[in-house]
Amino acid sequence: MNPADLRATGVACHLLLCATPTNAACCDPAEGARSWARLKQLVRDLGLEKADRPEGRVLRSKVDCLRVCRDGPVLLIWPDGHWYGGVTPERMERIIHEHVIGGRPVTEFLLAQTPWSESAVNPV
Repeated sequence: MNPADLRATGVACHLLLCATPTNAACCDPAEGARSWARLKQLVRDLGLEKADRPEGRVLRSKVDCLRVCRDGPVLLIWPDGHWYGGVTPERMERIIHEHVIGGRPVTEFLLAQTPWSESAVNPV
């Protein structure tokens, strides 16, 4: 599904947080759990998950591993393709307010950017 198709469903973005990995290779699972709790609270308190939100609904998922295995907890904002590292509850606050709501990535926390590309998914 490309970004336009995602937004047509009423979804603005999907936040994927590698927070409590089974093998704990990238972060302290306790710190990850705190970051996950903060993410859930922010999304709920700011009304980002409401289906009737004009800018689109923000989805969130806790994942076991995003296969980065460093600088965790790691947050991927899809379909934007922004990968954030060392996502503490305090950093989560800035990322949600500045990037998810404000549309301005917090560059100092970025690990990588992998923007959506149809050719990457469906090579010619």
